[in-house]
Amino acid sequence: MVRLMVNASLRALLIGSAIVLPVASGCAQTPPAAATSTQSAPAAKPPLATNGAKAEHLGDSQWWSAFAETDKNAKACYLVGRPLKTEPDNLKRGDIYVYVTHRPADKTFNVVSFAVGYPYKDATDAELTVDTHKFMLFTSKESAWSRDAATDKAVVDTMAKAKQAVLKGTSARGTTTTDTYSLDGFAPMLAQIDRACGVKR
Repeated sequence: MVRLMVNASLRALLIGSAIVLPVASGCAQTPPAAATSTQSAPAAKPPLATNGAKAEHLGDSQWWSAFAETDKNAKACYLVGRPLKTEPDNLKRGDIYVYVTHRPADKTFNVVSFAVGYPYKDATDAELTVDTHKFMLFTSKESAWSRDAATDKAVVDTMAKAKQAVLKGTSARGTTTTDTYSLDGFAPMLAQIDRACGVKR
């Protein structure tokens, strides 16, 4: 248990700048609330990073966008998407996204992180279903992650071939939520960040 918590803290630090990105004027806008229709819509567009490095927009496809940024010669490449549908649809929540991040200088790749817009119930996992494949993610505050690099890669490789991803979790108040992501456009945006950060599959 202690080892797991240490790993969780380390992984949170490694991907922190990709999880919380403040809005800055003149840059891409924070996306609107999650759509409830099944029609395609512009993907989420994160603003500038906290360290002041400007995010280079690599492209958009369906519900997904790809970006790269460089700070102090360290490059990070990430794609971000927003859910097609969130349930319960009347629940008040903050921003809801999923990120996949490469940081070659830190030797971290395919780091999957979900921001759910509410604090998770302590000591609970979130369940990610990608088509017929299930993964259990650990939770901390308003985020959920894979437990290790091998699971990260398995999740990303599965998402690249699948049609839909569904994340289920429980809030601190005991409310069960279900966020449904369309994976249309995920694979080409993954290819964009792979190319930008020199990741081979």
